Amino acid sequence: MLIHLSDIRKTYVLGTVALEVLKGIDLDIEKGDFIAIMGASGSGKSTLLNIIGCLDRHTSGMYHFEDIDIAKRSDDELAEIRNKRVGFVFQTFNLLPRFPALKNVELPMIYSSIPSNERRDKALEMLKKVGMSHRIEHKPSELSGGEQQRVAIARALVMQPQIILADEPTGNLDSSSGKEIMNIFKELNSEGVTIILVTHEAAIAKDAKRIITIKDGVCDSGCN
Repeated sequence: MLIHLSDIRKTYVLGTVALEVLKGIDLDIEKGDFIAIMGASGSGKSTLLNIIGCLDRHTSGMYHFEDIDIAKRSDDELAEIRNKRVGFVFQTFNLLPRFPALKNVELPMIYSSIPSNERRDKALEMLKKVGMSHRIEHKPSELSGGEQQRVAIARALVMQPQIILADEPTGNLDSSSGKEIMNIFKELNSEGVTIILVTHEAAIAKDAKRIITIKDGVCDSGCN
């Protein structure tokens, strides 16, 4: 088992008001899964993804990432898990505008003190993998939305993570570019990469092997 979630709850305190976003999620994720999480805006799907990716902490419940009890880990330990075990792809790409594609892909390796020649070779390999080896010196402003997302996927892959988490990865793309991005995800999954993506588009979700629906903070279908 790659990920085991049991009775996961998340409550945000806003002044004197407690807002319970997740209300007891049970979910098991195996290595090699390709999961789409769907739900209306405010249903809790992005909160769930952030907890899985250790970007946010759950309020109660149990979360095991393989042999790691996430609740017992420090912030520094969670940062190391994010850097080495999880790759993130966001709707807004989150590329640094002043850096070309190659440097953007190298960034996670810089934080891990990997030597510069090794960083460059690995970044080039990942950019080639997503069909962007011809655009390595172009800055984000010189790339289309689909090209920026390809660079973001290369960056997510460069540390060879166990899991890729994608939050509305096609949300800012036209349908043609969105299909190309999903084809990349399907190819990565066929190579053994575990992928979890959040989407509100049924046409995108159908490419996953399993669809989970979140409604009002609970699992409506597909969790177990």
